[in-house]
Amino acid sequence: MYQLACADGYKYPGSEPTYVLDIIPLATGLAATSSNQRLCIFDPMRLSQGPLKTIQTNHSNLTTAKAYSTNDSIVATAGENGTVSVWDLRLDPSNAPAIQIRGTHPSILSLACSENASALSAGTEFADHQASILIWDLRFPASTKIRYTEVHSDDITELTYHPSNPSLLLSGSTDGLINICNTTITDEDEVVIQTLNHGSVHRAGFLNETEVFGLSHDEKFALYDVAEGVDSGSATLDLGDVREVLGCQYAANVFAKVNGAGVVIGAGSHDQEMFTLFHMSKGAAGWELDKGSVVGLPGAHGSELVRSFCFNDEAQVVFTAGEDGCIKAWRPGS
Repeated sequence: MYQLACADGYKYPGSEPTYVLDIIPLATGLAATSSNQRLCIFDPMRLSQGPLKTIQTNHSNLTTAKAYSTNDSIVATAGENGTVSVWDLRLDPSNAPAIQIRGTHPSILSLACSENASALSAGTEFADHQASILIWDLRFPASTKIRYTEVHSDDITELTYHPSNPSLLLSGSTDGLINICNTTITDEDEVVIQTLNHGSVHRAGFLNETEVFGLSHDEKFALYDVAEGVDSGSATLDLGDVREVLGCQYAANVFAKVNGAGVVIGAGSHDQEMFTLFHMSKGAAGWELDKGSVVGLPGAHGSELVRSFCFNDEAQVVFTAGEDGCIKAWRPGS
């Protein structure tokens, strides 16, 4: 195992514990959301200096955030009161949000953004006998463009757009399904073009043009091929419970590396106070774990959960955020 060392970090102040919920890499810095309902942006090379900007969100309880434009540093946040805010982090916080969406929506649990299509989608909790996918055209945010109420029968925990076709939207739910929807179709009987029965969805997303992953709340991981003409009902790779396969206690997330250079699974162990990055690569025989490319972050966030991680390959740095209230930067040791 190749190990990195913690080179920099920041701990949120205060007597009450603050969870760092998510970190999002942007052109102007590293955005972070936290349980004190704040959206901050940091200089990723100087985390210890603290946030460059701090915004107090207004969602009652902040639940989710996604980058709308990485290059323009525009971030969408949403939460328990059913509101969505779109923030331009290049501006003074007093001028944000750039867009505020209010309504009588249930708590929003997931977001997806497509800058190319000026689209923002939100997935709600299951309330009043339905869970909804709400889609806005952000050029006309006063009302929803589309509302689907029958795609899922429980909380919608994950949404993400196809990497090149913004009309395709992946959704995942605690009802156990990962669906691929064609959002040019308004008829709910026709909108779902592929369904994967994975188990209660914690994380899911596109790895490339035709393959998706699913990670369940009970840590089961699988890959699926959703290309036309392929039987997408069965997993192309099923690792089962990754806790047994990877020797961890939980999986935080899964990311595709840029330029198709593989997949990274971030997994943690409370007992060992370790967070580990496992690399997967695709060869002639399909996807497999690359046991020679395991990267360890010893100490991690102590015994607390790592909520989010991301990496900058050019700068050779990995960022993590956790329930200990810390954001950390990890680099190769000297």
